[in-house]
Amino acid sequence: MRVEPAGGKFADPAHPGGDVVDAGDAAPALVVVLGGNQQPVVVGEDAGAIERLWEKVWWASHYGGKGGPTVLALSAFDIALWDLKARRANLPLWRLLGGYDAAVPCYAGGIDLHLTPDQLLRQSDDSVKRGFRAIKMKVGRERLSEDVEKLAAMRAHFGDGFPLMVDANMKWTVAEAIRAARAFAPYEPVWLEEPIIPDDVEGHSRVATEGGLPIATGENFRTIWEFRHAITVGKISFPEPDVTNCGGVTTFMKVAHLAECFNLPVTSHGAHDLTVHLLAACPNRSYLEAHGFGLDDFVEAPLKIADGKAIAPDRPGHGVAFDWTALEKLKAE
Repeated sequence: MRVEPAGGKFADPAHPGGDVVDAGDAAPALVVVLGGNQQPVVVGEDAGAIERLWEKVWWASHYGGKGGPTVLALSAFDIALWDLKARRANLPLWRLLGGYDAAVPCYAGGIDLHLTPDQLLRQSDDSVKRGFRAIKMKVGRERLSEDVEKLAAMRAHFGDGFPLMVDANMKWTVAEAIRAARAFAPYEPVWLEEPIIPDDVEGHSRVATEGGLPIATGENFRTIWEFRHAITVGKISFPEPDVTNCGGVTTFMKVAHLAECFNLPVTSHGAHDLTVHLLAACPNRSYLEAHGFGLDDFVEAPLKIADGKAIAPDRPGHGVAFDWTALEKLKAE
């Protein structure tokens, strides 16, 4: 099957006639990049030659910017190609990618920095009732003591051994991150996520070495080379690619294999309905990040969580389909 043009828009080859999925503020730029820059490069090519197409699109877009809308667009295209390949093989994506275990350990993540300790505990108890057996909480309050208070409350509530992660969303300087890591250490979080800006690779090395906690980062990385640098120089312990912005399934799996070469576990960011397939194909997977954000009401088959595991579906392809009837209620007139 060849990649076909679709007028001024980019057609998902797995779903002919479909438009580009919205990507927030970058959506208008994605339409331009996909339709105007990348489509002419791939029209007429074999849709099954994913590595060849990835490389063609990458180098066609490289000079204009190897981040931002260009790599977001490449990611969308690559995801569509892998979905198509799995559908043509009548296999779920995780099996096409090699298959390891459909039941993937997962944690509940949310936007909870503003919550009080009591509110955070109630939210976390609800996550446990929904089948989660690991929780990630936000840190980065104006006063470090507030973060420590909440983490201490979570550890006391759930007990020793319950996996807790903390995520600072690039809040701190290196010195602040080291201070925070040392304050969090007695409560044994699995990792400290994005303590500083992703570009400061040497800073990550200092936080990991002097702070004493494993570091997770990578959701803002755009290339496999950034991950290599973060692992070898930055001393990160949990590479964390996001399939929607790192170059798609092709790059995500390369990052996972790169991590395996360094005897590191790989985790994930975002798009859990899709990413569960990728981690289900990785022997070195750690945890899948599961975010609801209210989207479960608008997909035909939401991700299933059971006793701390997310279950990769057996539907052909990535198996994610919108519930258009539910979405119709939100349609702007």
